[in-house]
Amino acid sequence: MHYHNITKDDMLNGEGLRVVLWVAGCSHGCEGCQNPITWDPDGGLPFDEAAEAELLAALNQDYISGITFSGGDPLYIGNRPEVERLAKKIRETFPEKNIWLYTGYRWEEISALPLMAYIDVLVDGKFVKDLKDTKLHWKGSFNQRIIDVQKSLQNSSLYLYAAE
Repeated sequence: MHYHNITKDDMLNGEGLRVVLWVAGCSHGCEGCQNPITWDPDGGLPFDEAAEAELLAALNQDYISGITFSGGDPLYIGNRPEVERLAKKIRETFPEKNIWLYTGYRWEEISALPLMAYIDVLVDGKFVKDLKDTKLHWKGSFNQRIIDVQKSLQNSSLYLYAAE
């Protein structure tokens, strides 16, 4: 897996102060995407041991609420095994932190992935330029949904995330 950046102290990509891993690789090609540079799965830098150590050190701050996987698309087919491994490790190492993931896939396409066991909040759906609204919180276009993953899995029904 490749990545473009590890953002520390982010307040825009999920609730609270977060660390964001911007992965490379996306096959959706959404018109108006804010990060088309991340579409190439071989772009950016290899996600190696040093990058993982940097990510975990950033998460090991008391004031950090959790991690957000974004990109590109963390669920780009080539990213899935590494994102799942990382999410599992983060869940085990920092059980008090929450894990958000942004993807162009719809919940109905990905809810059965084993990775979902580690995700707390999922922002799903392709970005649609004609449905863009800069006033939306945590998403770029009206068609996207902010999903409470664990509640949805436990109840076998879609539950939208409601911030406390």
